[in-house]
Amino acid sequence: RLCSTRVAQEGINKPVIDRIIRVDHAGEYGANRIYAGQMAVLGRSSVGPVIQQMWNQEKDHLKKFNELMVAYRVRPTVLLPFWNVAGFVLGAGSALLGRKGAMACTVAVEESISEHYNNQIRTLIEEDPEKYKELLQVIKQFRDDEQEHHDIGLEHDAETPAYSVLKTAIQLGCKAAIFLSERI
Repeated sequence: RLCSTRVAQEGINKPVIDRIIRVDHAGEYGANRIYAGQMAVLGRSSVGPVIQQMWNQEKDHLKKFNELMVAYRVRPTVLLPFWNVAGFVLGAGSALLGRKGAMACTVAVEESISEHYNNQIRTLIEEDPEKYKELLQVIKQFRDDEQEHHDIGLEHDAETPAYSVLKTAIQLGCKAAIFLSERI
């Protein structure tokens, strides 16, 4: 008997859906850990409420991907313990550079994730937009939220003198994380 939280598996491209949900779950998990690290350092500062607001949205994203993993019967990436530590270290490390460092990290990560979500949207539309309607709605909404976080980061002085170096390094890390989490 199928549980009501499960999605009918007939006709879906299981490898594509598994990859999308696995990597998005890992990404939202990592984002939660980044914001946890930033809050550990800057939670009582003037930018703390801004970080908390973005973190609250990321918590909702992670909750949804936890539900989708069950519904589509997708296993998580085996790298979650690594992303747990790496995300927190990235968040705390960027926050130790100050408010601008934390916001530069936010901009870099959210820009990468927005682009990643756009690629997934294109993939699902090419597959069958009607069949993947619910998943498309979720990804589009989360992409919009991530873009909002990106813009908030820019509004809070993310562009520091070392911004381009920091942004490049973080985005390379994001690309590696995406590549690995899709596969393992």
